[in-house]
Amino acid sequence: MKVAVIGQGYVGLPLAIAAAKSGYEVTGFDLNERVSKNLNSGISHIEDISSDEIQELIKTGRYAATCDRDSLANCEVAIIAVPTPLDGNRQPDLSFVKSAAEILGKSLKSECLIINESTSYPGTLRKVIAPIIDSFKPENIQHQYAISPERVDPGNKNWKIKNTPRLYAGLTEEATQSTRVFYSKFCDELVPVASPEIAESAKLFENTFRQVNIALVNEFALIMRALEIPVHEVLEAASTKPYGFMKFTPGLGVGGHCIPVDPSYLAFVSEEVGVEPRFINLANQVNLEMPKAILKRITKELQSELTGKKVLICGVAYKPNISDTRESPSEILYGELINQGAIVSWYDPNVEIWQGSQSALLGHSNFDVAIAAVVHSNMELARITESAKYIFDCTGQFGDVASL
Repeated sequence: MKVAVIGQGYVGLPLAIAAAKSGYEVTGFDLNERVSKNLNSGISHIEDISSDEIQELIKTGRYAATCDRDSLANCEVAIIAVPTPLDGNRQPDLSFVKSAAEILGKSLKSECLIINESTSYPGTLRKVIAPIIDSFKPENIQHQYAISPERVDPGNKNWKIKNTPRLYAGLTEEATQSTRVFYSKFCDELVPVASPEIAESAKLFENTFRQVNIALVNEFALIMRALEIPVHEVLEAASTKPYGFMKFTPGLGVGGHCIPVDPSYLAFVSEEVGVEPRFINLANQVNLEMPKAILKRITKELQSELTGKKVLICGVAYKPNISDTRESPSEILYGELINQGAIVSWYDPNVEIWQGSQSALLGHSNFDVAIAAVVHSNMELARITESAKYIFDCTGQFGDVASL
């Protein structure tokens, strides 16, 4: 069976490789020529996929990357796995999804099962993707449409595509059954739901749940600090309760393509139908304002403004042990520091280029302030501690320094 995966990023590439390993003939389509060229040379740009895996599949002929739209003409299954970011006003931006749908609509020359894995608000498959693709198809062709929202957690060693339960639903019963057959070759547990809208809503709620609870624990950390009670000890104590409690930890904010973004898609569709999403909006606000709250704490403890001070941000990826900087709260922190007149550098051994510069070298007392935003396993905490006169730890891993 010929399969095309549109988008070869953090969702699309692992999916393409999993499908190819299961025996499908997979085309990884990406408009970025450099990405396609590197993949065809056997070079991975995703931590969870090794270059060796790609090279082996290229040798067998079961995987190839391309920018050529004609290569999509006769695929039997096409998966849309493209970004769904927020625009400058933090509103849903479906430009990548619409572009992928248009490319498929113009390229497909035979009937195809089209599955959307990109996260979006309820109704996207039915009201956006299917109409765009169908507007280009010949009258004698009848495509099938389904949804199976991605559940990819970059860097997670325990939960992968194979063992993570997968929701799915088609616009028709035939599409639903075809989708089950497709994924059953490389996914252990498939969970059908009654409609695509249920699957789309479930994905948004999964990450809205995390956003709201992270905001709650971040606000709780600020309260505990004001009361001079160690928040991490409180959380450890609370987590001994064996039921009704799920532990979240405070930090600089939230990052990645899911938690900071998906709740805004739910808020958008909520406002569209006249329901004010108060919890979601408040959670977004709390998490977005954490960098500013932390800088307020730092200036209070230093008893001086940060203007002219050399500040080091440690960890600019959005979470530990990956290189992904999408929606990293360190970006908000960086902007706030620049606005306050600080001289800002950053250190992250997993990131090559960020904010147009390279990672700084650590040295004894090179900086006035170091802010630990994310701690990777390959970071030397002692060297970070020695690099600045004042350390603020957002992670709870540094011991006897200023922290949340």
